[in-house]
Amino acid sequence: MSVVIANIGTLVTNDPSLGYGVLGEIASAAIVLDQGRVAWVGDSSAAPAADEHIDAGGHAVIPGFVDSHAHLLFAGDRSAEFAARMRGEKYTAGGINATVTATRAATDEELESNMLSLVGEMTRSGITTWETKSGYGLTPGDEARALAIASRHTSETTFLGAHVVPTEYAKDSDAYVSLILEQMLDAVAPSVKWIDVFCDRGAFDVDQARVILTAGISKGMQPRLHANQLANVGAVQLAVELGCASADHCTHLDSSDIDALAGSATVATLLPGAEFSTRAAYPDARRLLDAGATVALATDCNPGSSFTTSMPFCIALAIRDMHFTPEEALWAATMGAAQALRRSDVGRLSPGSRADLVVLNAPSYLHLGYRPGVDMIHSVMKAGSMIYKGIA
Repeated sequence: MSVVIANIGTLVTNDPSLGYGVLGEIASAAIVLDQGRVAWVGDSSAAPAADEHIDAGGHAVIPGFVDSHAHLLFAGDRSAEFAARMRGEKYTAGGINATVTATRAATDEELESNMLSLVGEMTRSGITTWETKSGYGLTPGDEARALAIASRHTSETTFLGAHVVPTEYAKDSDAYVSLILEQMLDAVAPSVKWIDVFCDRGAFDVDQARVILTAGISKGMQPRLHANQLANVGAVQLAVELGCASADHCTHLDSSDIDALAGSATVATLLPGAEFSTRAAYPDARRLLDAGATVALATDCNPGSSFTTSMPFCIALAIRDMHFTPEEALWAATMGAAQALRRSDVGRLSPGSRADLVVLNAPSYLHLGYRPGVDMIHSVMKAGSMIYKGIA
């Protein structure tokens, strides 16, 4: 059944050939959805007939947000750690092991229930495509079960067994790397699309990350990388060297890192919720953008350093504190993030794309930054079906 949504205040297509500017904006627009895809976009007065008509009431319509970096498979609570940071303690990677202990003790049902609760929050914030990582089990069995759970709900699953070295291997990180190579990769392979490594101070060094990613690539996994969140350890250069889809965090960059990203297909995925929650300095997004690097925004939802599921919040942070323009921030949370997942079917609203869209309680996407902290989500559609309808 075809559906036409008409009387749209501003439609963001992310296709400059269809409308104004980099976002391909169309004023007084309409969009036709058919069989889960976008069939037509244009001026509302020229909209073709459809089986069902929806009046958008002058609201803005944007592509569904794409969250290309999240950690949703965990148990436990680290609010005390957050409070300690707010008292002035520095963030380190070591807190992850507290979540590992709780996650290992949780049942499959508990892990899935917690994940789906967070996915529900994401949906209500306008996220229609989401990725999630393992990395809180750190044994072959625990990593495999986490990814099996995730794969029932998303195709964007990432093996992050190289998150931190678990306490039982604290004195022999190379032995843990061997465990990943010899047992974990085969255990998780049936449920995995991506492989990732936390390459940073206190986690895994460049040499270890290269070995792990290369082994994953040989088994058909696509690479991405946690890069330079806590220090510049050379991770961005490794991400570009290996053709990673994205280098995530990018908090500490030098000129050679920026040049490498700008000259490659590796997306710089920035995670402002982490800097907000850890009181760390934000990445120099303006230099990345001005250099021509492809930039994405993601929530980094995790229990330790960025416990948010709100993409509008991350967009507002990017605009206010990272010097994105509103247009750049919206593009990064939709098309940029789709590119970080190497997806061409989401992040846009043009003929042939999946019909994932968000109707805002506002006439323009500018209100995402203009009204921070306010629920701007009127309704959400995925593949042409309504999956959330808020209070107008």
